[in-house]
Amino acid sequence: MDNTLFDLVGAQISACHAVAKYLGNDDSDALFEYFLRPVRGFESHENILDYMIDRSLSHDGMYKEACRIYETVKLRNITPYPGVLETLEILRECGYMMGIVTDAHSKDATLRLEKVGLLPFFCGMVTYDMVGVKKPSPDPFLFALEMMKAKNHEVLLVGDSPRRDIEPCRLLGIRSVYARYGDRFSDDRSECLADFTIDAMDELPDILVRL
Repeated sequence: MDNTLFDLVGAQISACHAVAKYLGNDDSDALFEYFLRPVRGFESHENILDYMIDRSLSHDGMYKEACRIYETVKLRNITPYPGVLETLEILRECGYMMGIVTDAHSKDATLRLEKVGLLPFFCGMVTYDMVGVKKPSPDPFLFALEMMKAKNHEVLLVGDSPRRDIEPCRLLGIRSVYARYGDRFSDDRSECLADFTIDAMDELPDILVRL
């Protein structure tokens, strides 16, 4: 979902800019770096608190408002990648069943999909609060298979992370598509063990025709 259907990272950067401005600083890049640490988690508001504490900023009252600004601006800036809506319409017309596997909480995932108008395309969703573990654990993918009543070889996963999406699917015998356009974090995006690689979502239907 995130960074495969829409650019969550770009939305987060915009949100960090708004928060830093609210706090009277101009170092939004530094704030975003807090979200990249493994300490709190990629979406934890405690990253904002750590940023404020490290800069000796009073967090009484301001922290709560900073979190509100962060979530509001982040959601506002989420938009689908080019070709996503049209591709999902094609896949739905072809009768493909589509589901979501995400590390986001169900409330956040639903808000984002509703914001971009994509929620109706998906028959189900596996979120962190449903399984209690995050990718690359195999559990979210196994849960999705059970939910969709599908076997490993019948499924094609589309994901932007070689480590968190492609590798666990390879180990589970699930074919995969590397959404290279959404990968913001790999050092070398040319190396990936996915069965297919796409640089835009509208390349996906041609792959499905060949399977």
